[in-house]
Amino acid sequence: MDLKQYIAIVPNWPKDGVIFKDVTPLMNDGAAFKYATDQIVQYAKNKNIDLVVGPEARGFIIGCPVAYELGVGFAPVRKEGKLPRETIRAEYDLEYGKAVLTIHKDAIKPGQRVLITDDLLATGGTMQATIKLVEELGGVVAGLAFLIELNYLHGREKLQGYDILTLMKYENE
Repeated sequence: MDLKQYIAIVPNWPKDGVIFKDVTPLMNDGAAFKYATDQIVQYAKNKNIDLVVGPEARGFIIGCPVAYELGVGFAPVRKEGKLPRETIRAEYDLEYGKAVLTIHKDAIKPGQRVLITDDLLATGGTMQATIKLVEELGGVVAGLAFLIELNYLHGREKLQGYDILTLMKYENE
């Protein structure tokens, strides 16, 4: 299935000069969403995954059905102030400033094999912060799975040493 036909290209959003890749049409189509989910599940099946982790919000949307199919739990990574119990935090750089991600301190047990999912690999900052959280809790990052990779932003370079699956790659904007 050509998943790119289910991606809407939105010029100048969220700001001028950005060409946004919108995954909501893929999620709106049951067959396409199932196909994408099944591809990630197949990738994860031989990795002995104990837990799926995803950063908000689209990482939840991608990760939850994968966790369900694998028969494992899901742990959310959220922006600071969104999780109700004790958390750990990772700060990372944005284009104009910094951001913070958090995870519950008890979300991952040492040695658990974790699959991290998200919709998009761009610059790699969000994923680096998510990996830091997983590893700080003693989790083993067994794989990273994305719907889209924007090759021209070189995010993969920041994730060297990790096994990565992307279902669609864009070479330029």
